[in-house]
Amino acid sequence: MNFSPLPAIMLEPTVRAALLEDLGRAGDLTTDAIVPIGHRATTVLVARQSGVIAGLDLTMLAFRLVDQDLEMVVERADGSHVGQGEIIASVSGPARAMLTAERTALNFLCHLSGIATATASIVAAVRGHDQKIVCTRKTTPGLRTLEKYAVRAGGGSNHRFGLDDAILIKDNHIAIAGGIRPAIERARAGAGHLVKLEVEVDTLAQLEEALALAPDAVLLDNMSVDDLRQAVAMVSGRAITEASGRITLDTAAEIAATGVDLISVGWLTHSAPILDIGLDYPHASGE
Repeated sequence: MNFSPLPAIMLEPTVRAALLEDLGRAGDLTTDAIVPIGHRATTVLVARQSGVIAGLDLTMLAFRLVDQDLEMVVERADGSHVGQGEIIASVSGPARAMLTAERTALNFLCHLSGIATATASIVAAVRGHDQKIVCTRKTTPGLRTLEKYAVRAGGGSNHRFGLDDAILIKDNHIAIAGGIRPAIERARAGAGHLVKLEVEVDTLAQLEEALALAPDAVLLDNMSVDDLRQAVAMVSGRAITEASGRITLDTAAEIAATGVDLISVGWLTHSAPILDIGLDYPHASGE
C-alpha cells in the first residue's frame, strides 16, 4: 500500500450518521422480526465484477458500530485489484447486527471501490507517461475526504481538498477582477508566503499574460491537444502545468503525450459507477 489509511476518528462520525439514517426511529424491523437473538453467521464480501477495492475500514466500522462482537477478516486490502467472484473479506458474529449494518457497509465499499476502479483505469491509460492523475473538488458533499482517499487507493493523487489549501484563480475570478493581472496581483497581496497560486487559462494568449506574473501553476482548461503541446513549450518548466476539461479514457493518453505535469479528472468522484460487491452467506450456525 503506497497510500495512508484514514484515521478511525475521521471515519466514525460519517459512518455513525449513515447508520442512524438507515435505522430511523425504530431500528431494523425486518431483521428483528425474522432473525433470532443469539443467531450467529459467517458471511463473505465478494466482488461481483473486477475492480480495485477501497473503503474496507468504513465497512468494518459500520459492522462494529452496530455490534462490537462482529469481526471482519480482510483477504484483499484497499488498493488491491480483484477479479469477479473473488472474496474480499469475511464477516463473523451476531447475524442480526450483520444484516442491520449490511447496506450501510456495502454503500461505502461499493461507492469508494467504484472511484478507485475508475481512477485505476485512467492511470493505466497514461502508463508510460510521466503524469499524475488528480481529482477535483467535484465531490459528494460530506464525503470529500473519503472520495479523495479512494482516488489515492486507485493510484491517483489529490488536487485541493478545499478552498483553503491554495489559491486557484478561475475564469469568474478573472472576470470579476477585470483581468488576469489584477486577479493575480490581488491574490498574491492577500496570500501568505507558503500559499501556492494557480491560475486557469483558456487560451495561449491568456497563458502568456499569466506567465509574466510567475504563477506556481497554470490550469490549461479545455485546450486542444495542439494548444496543450504549445502551452507546455511556452511554460518550459517555469510553472506546473495541469490539463483539465472533458478528459476521458480515450483522450487521456494523447493529452499525457503533450508533456503536461498533471491531468485533473472531475468524473472520478462525481460520476464513477459503483463497483458491485455483495455480502454472501455460505455458512451459518444457530445458537
